[in-house]
Amino acid sequence: MVDTRRVKTLKEGNEQSGPVVYVMAREQRVEDNWALLYAQQQAIKANVPLLVLFVVGPMFNSGSRRHNDWMIASLQEVEVSLQKLQIPFFVECGEWSHTVASFVKQHAVQEVVIDFNPLEPVRSWREEMVHAVSCAVSMVDARNIVPCWIASPKAEFAAYTLRPKIHKLLPEFLTQIPKVVMPTVKFAGTVPTIDWGEVERFRTVSNEITIPKYFTPGAIAAKKVLNRFISSRLDGYAVKRNDPTLEAVSDLSPYLRWGNISAQRVALEVKAAEVPKADKDAYLEELIVRRELSDNYVYYTKDYATIAGAHAWAQTTLHAHEKDTREYVYTYEEFENAATHDELWNAMQRQMVTTGKMHGWCRMYWAKKILEWTKSPQEAIDVALSLNDRFELDGRDSNGVVGVMWSIAGVHDRAWTERQVFGKIRYMNFNGAKRKFDVASYIQMYGKETSLFNE
Repeated sequence: MVDTRRVKTLKEGNEQSGPVVYVMAREQRVEDNWALLYAQQQAIKANVPLLVLFVVGPMFNSGSRRHNDWMIASLQEVEVSLQKLQIPFFVECGEWSHTVASFVKQHAVQEVVIDFNPLEPVRSWREEMVHAVSCAVSMVDARNIVPCWIASPKAEFAAYTLRPKIHKLLPEFLTQIPKVVMPTVKFAGTVPTIDWGEVERFRTVSNEITIPKYFTPGAIAAKKVLNRFISSRLDGYAVKRNDPTLEAVSDLSPYLRWGNISAQRVALEVKAAEVPKADKDAYLEELIVRRELSDNYVYYTKDYATIAGAHAWAQTTLHAHEKDTREYVYTYEEFENAATHDELWNAMQRQMVTTGKMHGWCRMYWAKKILEWTKSPQEAIDVALSLNDRFELDGRDSNGVVGVMWSIAGVHDRAWTERQVFGKIRYMNFNGAKRKFDVASYIQMYGKETSLFNE
């Protein structure tokens, strides 16, 4: 049974005799998916068929080609997995809320089950869909181990305020996950063959920013990456993770972002690994507390990507220093093309563009320098999020938002020594990087000869 605390009822529906439909979006997997499991539970309870729908909407074209390709590959794996279970899978193109509402009407759906996603424009689409349908609508948090609204009823000040709440609830929620079963009630309607060519034709974004060869999308690859991390990188993680010149991180962030693998599954496997406790604890802190803190911030903060979303002290200090003279000011295009005076920053930008990822420490330095080199804090947020969400394989998600807002607007941080431009926002510089890792080696890894775009 799915713990009902994972479920939010968004609408009580009229009695219908039709199927239950799970509208997959954020969680692009079949295994370890609490939303799919809840939809199946509801279908079994009502003795009706279970359907799965994915709507390829306008957001498909708001990212880059690498995001599009990743999503298509993920959904093609979902199609195969659902076929094996004899669960009908529909993929339709169009405006999300309208397409879902039309599907509900066409199939006399009695309940819609959707993924939890706190981000815009999904928030608005969800509200539009709920108003447009007459059936029941339920939202399931299959992203966080402890459901976002259960972990805390408010935006937490920092990790140290959320951590004890998460740890108190983990024994109740970090449990084994049941399997999806083959339905006993079959769908009597027609299930059209998915036209992946139509999905491709729905694409309008340019072709130059493809998935780096280093990554293979989908749930199958996610399991392999997890196994590689546990077998060869987890031992020593607590120390090595802070050095961006080492292959020490998990590389799981794109798979977690696209819902190819459950954070709960990752946590269970890491906890069971035979490596030092310090290494497991270091990784689980990032996987659970830090990740879930990001959803907490976005869920409870209306203007999460603006200065208005920052703490009062940060808003005050940034406003006081907004007119400070900047030694350098760059355009979006100069940032995008790694054309600043700072060789280290340029190397970080090249890493992001060419590999689809950036080391966590580097992403903080990278964002803080954008604050230093733009005309205003809000412009810095806009530039950083735009670059992050275009090039990072784990972009367009809560973690990226919070990473930028921590770096530029002091979210989940405290006030530091006051200085030019930054005010009391935490400062990072080139000398600090040199104390952290071999900067010369890092710059050499992503030097000027690295081709930024495949045009």
